[in-house]
Amino acid sequence: MENLLPGRTGTVGVTAKDNRLFVEAVLYRYRAGIPWRDLPERFGDFRVVHTRFSRWAKAGVWARVFEHLAQDADNEYAMIDATIVRAHQHSAGAQKKGADQAIGRSKGGLSTKIHATVDALGNPTGLHLTPGQAHDLLGADALLPGLEVEALLADKAYDADERVIQPLRDAGIEPVIPSKANRKEPRSYDKDLYKARSLIEIFFCKLKQFRAIATRYDKTARNFLAAVHLAAAVIWLN
Repeated sequence: MENLLPGRTGTVGVTAKDNRLFVEAVLYRYRAGIPWRDLPERFGDFRVVHTRFSRWAKAGVWARVFEHLAQDADNEYAMIDATIVRAHQHSAGAQKKGADQAIGRSKGGLSTKIHATVDALGNPTGLHLTPGQAHDLLGADALLPGLEVEALLADKAYDADERVIQPLRDAGIEPVIPSKANRKEPRSYDKDLYKARSLIEIFFCKLKQFRAIATRYDKTARNFLAAVHLAAAVIWLN
């Protein structure tokens, strides 16, 4: 990802001397799930690392790295789903200033929901955050428009005519989505293809190997989503 980062030779501004070390520091923090102040001394001043990470998150650097890698997606079909992560008490308390920090309260306490789409090989192609108690359809509203695949695999939570099924059909995409039990006329779907939906569950398992993503410590949704983008980029590269 070095050719996608700021500060490289030939770009506008000061040439960075430690992009690799900085990215390794960020990955170390999220993989180990430690506070920024507990970063090993070899990574330098933790305050500088955290400030730089936040600045790049605000500038959309991590999202651009992820989106660049996602251009190689296998678009034969796609999958959508969501997973809930616990939000640590340290993640609460950020100043709102009109921004939704994607933290909600439910029976399990504070939580955030990560919505994702993956391609036919299980590689992530889209990411979105909502409060933990939000319905999965909010993720569909954000991630499905503009999707260009032959079929979409999803569970019963996405069995919604106006918000999912009909828009997919209008776009020429086959909905491989089981019908809810209360649907009067159940739809038929490709049950063999539906088995591939396990790939998105595998992606979430890989994502949650990053302990500071499996439990959210970031106060702002912007920084937490940036970390999810970086982890997803690493999953692409591996």
